[in-house]
Amino acid sequence: MTKRVVLAYSGGLDTSVAIPWLQDQGYEVIAVAVDVGQPGDLREATDRAAASGADARLVDAKERFVDEYCMPALHLNALYQGRYPLISALSRPLIAEVLVEIANETGADAAAHGCTGKGNDQVRFEVALSTLAPDLEVLAPVRDWGMSREDAIAFAAERGVPVPVKKSSPYSIDENLWGRSIECGALEDPWAAPPEDAYALTKAPESASDFTDVEVSFEKGLPVSVGGEGLSVANALAALGKVAGEYGFGRVDMIEDRLVGIKSREVYEAPAALALIAAHRDLEDLVSERAWLREKRRLETKWAEVVYEGLWFSPLREAIEDFARVGTPATTGDVRLRFSPGSCRVIGRRSPHSLYDDHLATYTSADSFDHSSAAGFIKLWGLPAVQWSKTRQRSDG
Repeated sequence: MTKRVVLAYSGGLDTSVAIPWLQDQGYEVIAVAVDVGQPGDLREATDRAAASGADARLVDAKERFVDEYCMPALHLNALYQGRYPLISALSRPLIAEVLVEIANETGADAAAHGCTGKGNDQVRFEVALSTLAPDLEVLAPVRDWGMSREDAIAFAAERGVPVPVKKSSPYSIDENLWGRSIECGALEDPWAAPPEDAYALTKAPESASDFTDVEVSFEKGLPVSVGGEGLSVANALAALGKVAGEYGFGRVDMIEDRLVGIKSREVYEAPAALALIAAHRDLEDLVSERAWLREKRRLETKWAEVVYEGLWFSPLREAIEDFARVGTPATTGDVRLRFSPGSCRVIGRRSPHSLYDDHLATYTSADSFDHSSAAGFIKLWGLPAVQWSKTRQRSDG
């Protein structure tokens, strides 16, 4: 009996070659292209998969990706190592989820991905697939077949597999609605500045001039307006990303600690995501109670690590989101961002739930703060340290 495998299909060289390779292993291949906002013609890619004998499917998951993956990342102000907005790490569990849904629908025996043995994505796919469907066999053709890129191109030619190989492109790129990841080529030298041709979403900061202010409005933590125009979340992302990109904001060049244990030079573009996180975080500062916010900031780092490390489907991620959800209703208001060459900073914020009280904060005659309470507060606050110091002085004496 022929076995059936659901393949996470991108239309690139590796997943295109994976179709005949898996067929040679005795599998009927269902090639699934999941649209999370990546550029290119995915319909053309699925046509190529069908031409190779696969049952080719295209799943539009853009809205699902934004609502169920990007917005939780925004609510947690998620930046791995304080810099990377989890672009690929967010899309992989969704793609795995879609694969499992189609596997259940078609009675597939296995799921396959096109990741190598060096990166993080193999972990994200395989842990997600195994968590969602423990009985589903997981295959990693690129990791197992032992072919170089040149070998894969030759294999494709021998089998008549149409692949869009661009030898002139030195980069490996993954892109979705949250941003763009760029690897390989000249970027592998951590001393060399990224060539300008590596970027597509942002202009060179040096080419921008002057500045512009943009107002972003939130309702319960969701961006609903940019520049005074009411928009869907996806369109708000696009509108803000366009402005930020024009000013060269949203570039990240970092040394990243990969899950597999190696350090890697990574370059990212995420103009909309990084601008939204800056605005959302600042609005939270205005409307959130201090003790809760302090704990949330600590948990934001943990959430980013959990997602980066491929544990999207885990109780810890869900628990952190439940904690963060307490503050979501109050995260309503407006934030004014100022974009200048290579920069985005908050220059204004307001909210109907603001905890900022001008009568408490002001130093004018309108001041309502009870200054007489300060002396007693200081004595009580410092009492543990004072007692410790007295005891140490007696011991030393």
